[in-house]
Amino acid sequence: MFDRFHDYLLNTGHIGEKYIPYYLKWVSDCYSFLNEPVEKIILYDRKLQFLKHLSKNHEDWQVKQADYALRLYNFFISHTVKEIPEGSGNFEEEWKIIEEETRKALRLRHRSYHTEKTYIMWLRNFCRFVGQKIPEELDGKHLQDFLSHLAVEKKVSPSTQNQALNAILFVYRHVLNKDIENLIDAVRAKHKRRLPVVLTVKEIEQIFDSMSGVHRLMAMLTYGCGLRVSECLRLRIKDIDLEQNIVVVRDGKGENDRRTVLPESLKDDLIHHITSIRSLYDQDRAQGLSGVYLPGALERKYPNAGKEWGWFWLFPAKSLSVDPHTLVVRRHHIHPASLQRAFKDAVREAGITKHASVHALRHSFATHLLEKGYDIRTIQELLGHKFLHTTMIYTHVATKNILGVRSPLDKM
Repeated sequence: MFDRFHDYLLNTGHIGEKYIPYYLKWVSDCYSFLNEPVEKIILYDRKLQFLKHLSKNHEDWQVKQADYALRLYNFFISHTVKEIPEGSGNFEEEWKIIEEETRKALRLRHRSYHTEKTYIMWLRNFCRFVGQKIPEELDGKHLQDFLSHLAVEKKVSPSTQNQALNAILFVYRHVLNKDIENLIDAVRAKHKRRLPVVLTVKEIEQIFDSMSGVHRLMAMLTYGCGLRVSECLRLRIKDIDLEQNIVVVRDGKGENDRRTVLPESLKDDLIHHITSIRSLYDQDRAQGLSGVYLPGALERKYPNAGKEWGWFWLFPAKSLSVDPHTLVVRRHHIHPASLQRAFKDAVREAGITKHASVHALRHSFATHLLEKGYDIRTIQELLGHKFLHTTMIYTHVATKNILGVRSPLDKM
């Protein structure tokens, strides 16, 4: 069995070849210590007994390595001896019911349509992974194997694995009524720190010069306010305070509101833009269309609020669309792909070789403020980060030496 495990680790490339003998040793030592057959999956409590014994005369990093080796081996055994169950004939129908129940549970909790699409996508992937099993047969081990499969064979990032975990846990907890969170001992995806792509001020100017119209205004507002793409798209007329130079970001990431700075240089462009979209608003009212989408339960509480000018989109789409939740025909905001496509074309036209997306403007906003000496806590509030360590990543990409350290070579 260990020879097959060796070949498995070698073929997946999840572990460096020089480390494989150590992983085999930890697994062998564990099974010898617990006196268990190597074909048997080690339960979590039993594994803790071995790790506790190991910690008495080994370093912490060795205990963690042993823990990781045992998670991999458990997944390997589960994956190797996995049997294909006989079809029950109605498993597809039952999974369709689970999918619909998941949609209802998400909408009941006012999750965004983007979250709904993401969770349903992971639910379908999970359904394909477990094969012809009906939902009632599922337990924590199936989710554990799915997460390990994503980490070992799909080599997904930690954030992608966590997204899958949150999606399937939601189904277990709110649809299947099973609490299995404490029973999951999956192989975790390896964390790799990636520095954000940051554009220089000159590069940003070149990109803006290659853009025009509403896309240029959206890109400039994204950079000038440090917005996420979705936050820029979802801005309403009432969120722009031209007198106090404030932009209010409502229902941002984590469903939190915040305020950020409004660039003085964009005031005239915003006034001209708001005046130009008034005709679209008047057109919708004249045609008796439904008002724009309102978040949460506001549409039920204030049924006519969506028809008010203050709630109208700052960047409305030119054409009408069907609301996927209510099937009501109404005007939505500009699609994110439209801005992303225009920005990508501008980056190419400007001759910039960096792999820059619209989100790079938000990274650049934070980095440039940091380089100008603004307090990291202030930048954290403007960005809407919950934790300071998230904002601290920009200290690694700031071009100005904010620590005042000089290379010894410069003193020669």
